[in-house]
Amino acid sequence: MNSSPHNKTSRRSVLRSIGATTALAASGLLPSAIYAAPPASANDKLRVGLIGAGNRAKWLTRALSRESHRAELVAVCDCYLPQIDVLAADNKNNPRAGDSWKLYQNYEQMFDQEELDAVMIATPDHVRVRAAIIACVKGLDVYAEKPLSFSIPEGRALVEAVQRHKRVLQVGTQQRSTPINQYACEFVRGGGLGKVSTILVKNYSGSRPATGLDQQPIPEGTDWNRFCDQAKLLDYHEQLHRRWRNFNAFTGGPICDRGSHALDMVHLAMGWENVAPTRIEPTTEAKEYWGRGVRLYYPDGTVIRLESTGGPAFGGIFIGQQGKIEINRGRFACNPKDLLAPFNGSETESHVANWLDCIETREQPNAPVEVGHRITSVAHLINICRITGRTINWDATKEQIIGDDAANALLTKERRPEFSLPTV
Repeated sequence: MNSSPHNKTSRRSVLRSIGATTALAASGLLPSAIYAAPPASANDKLRVGLIGAGNRAKWLTRALSRESHRAELVAVCDCYLPQIDVLAADNKNNPRAGDSWKLYQNYEQMFDQEELDAVMIATPDHVRVRAAIIACVKGLDVYAEKPLSFSIPEGRALVEAVQRHKRVLQVGTQQRSTPINQYACEFVRGGGLGKVSTILVKNYSGSRPATGLDQQPIPEGTDWNRFCDQAKLLDYHEQLHRRWRNFNAFTGGPICDRGSHALDMVHLAMGWENVAPTRIEPTTEAKEYWGRGVRLYYPDGTVIRLESTGGPAFGGIFIGQQGKIEINRGRFACNPKDLLAPFNGSETESHVANWLDCIETREQPNAPVEVGHRITSVAHLINICRITGRTINWDATKEQIIGDDAANALLTKERRPEFSLPTV
């Protein structure tokens, strides 16, 4: 990188001042042109850090490398240092990958020691919000993978941090930047199906307790304490480390992972950006509670049914007065077939590129924090419904479960004191 430390600091100062004037401009006290970010010069790129070097990070770094004219990855953090070498080997189109990265096991040290403009967070679910809030407090813009949070209260805390510190946060529900998905969702949202009565979504399961695992030696290069983060410090086992998505100590399971994509497409198609279900009830039984089927009831009378393990992996089947449409990642299908004209649009827009655009313009990204929080909240409520085995009545304004103290207690996850959320 050819820019001097002075230039880096100047860019960060400009972006921070842009964020600080956004609220004034929105109120009409300042013209919008005042806070429109100037384009970055060829030698004044955004300096980006990465937290979490696992499989999802491969996609993120590939996308970022396509934006090398305006952003570069300068620091990578992972509790398991060998994972960073795997990530560097994946970046074959960038021969400097790895060699040009500063390496960390502690993201707080990375924030303190690096002059960053933005950070990508691709950690396990239970780590993401704390890292993102600290980034916001330090004036960084954030790309946060989905699901956005590990619990509803911490998700709300992140929304407040983003708003208070006027940061740009893009949630990693990348189908919102896919033109064909935008096209199909706009059709439903615009009334192309008429009144939608029922939506079928794949019944992704929750996660299971971390029990029955014998203690194993902690591999060299692993900071297991920081991997566990807010969760209880469990004895190390390879399954907990490499298959963490299965265990409720670290995640809400597939319903929070792939289910976030599916539910996100449903909310986008229905125009439910600020809408939540009022009732979630268990319907079908399963061998284990985390596989129970559920139905979600929305204020307009629409019902979402998660009762089958079949169906589109990243969307849903919308049943309306005029017919049906199945929306999945990168495609749609209609019944009748001519219900919606074939898509003849452009290639997929990059979700990462949209994030970088919004860092410069200070506009809302395609998947803003409040939207991501509401989608993730639905997944958490589904899990609570499954755990309790009874109907959940939801007050979306207060973000509280009505008339069920035991269920309400499940909204919050216990945190170890050393990994408490910072004060916003």
